[in-house]
Amino acid sequence: MTHSTGIKVRGYHLDLYGHVNNARYLEFLEEARWTFFEERADLPAFLSSGIALIVVNINIDYRYPATMNDQLAIETAVKSVGNRSAVIHQCVKLAGSDTVVAEADVTFVAFDGKQNKAVAIEGKLRELLTGLQHQA
Repeated sequence: MTHSTGIKVRGYHLDLYGHVNNARYLEFLEEARWTFFEERADLPAFLSSGIALIVVNINIDYRYPATMNDQLAIETAVKSVGNRSAVIHQCVKLAGSDTVVAEADVTFVAFDGKQNKAVAIEGKLRELLTGLQHQA
């Protein structure tokens, strides 16, 4: 189940060369993940469960420089769900085109704040994440 989040490139996103600074993509991707879970899952119920999804690795490939006033569409979907971690794939495109600006695989774990450790992805959380997987 792919979800799309729109972002408009603003001046404060740019570096000295006039294109989006690489570090800003982390913020764009995070915004898209929050929107993904807000619109595709019961985020308040999930947050009240005491389990957090903690990013442990991000791999980003930059493909095309986004510049001032570009409209970006960030496609987000769960790529895979394992026993203790899962991966979300995100693709940043120029809105309305097939031009890929960047792609990222974001690996996360389920973290139980009460136990102060990563826990197995099981039960309702596993159901939620597998239901959000992109069907190829």
